[in-house]
Amino acid sequence: MKKLVLLATVLLAFSCKKESQESFGNQTPVATEEKELTPEELGKVIFEGKGNCISCHQIDSKTIGPSLVEIAKIYKEKNGNMVTFLKGESDPIVDPEQFVLMQANLALTKNFTDKELQGLEAYINSNLK
Repeated sequence: MKKLVLLATVLLAFSCKKESQESFGNQTPVATEEKELTPEELGKVIFEGKGNCISCHQIDSKTIGPSLVEIAKIYKEKNGNMVTFLKGESDPIVDPEQFVLMQANLALTKNFTDKELQGLEAYINSNLK
C-alpha cells in the first residue's frame, strides 16, 4: 500500500505543470515579466539565438558574411527591404556572390514571424552610425 501511495505521489508531481513554465522549444523571449522587448532587443535576441546570424555576421567586420554596418548601409542606399529578402521573396543586394552560403539560414528566416523579421531589421539598422 505504501508503494502505491508513493507511486501515485510521484506521478502526480511529474504530471503537474506550472502555468509560468515555457515549452521546451521556445527559444525566443518576446516579453519579460516587466516589459515587452523593443524591436531592436528582439532582433538582437534572434540574431544571437535562433537565427544563428552571429555565426556568419559581425557588427563592424566582415567574416563569412558582410558586417551588419555594411548590410544596413547598402539596404539604406538602395532603399531595399530586408524583411522581404529574409522571407525569400526578393533577390540579394548585399554580396550576391555569397548568396549560396546564406540559403541555409533563409530556410530558418522564412519561418519567422513578421514581428521577428522586423526586429532583425531594426537590430541590423541600429548598428548604422
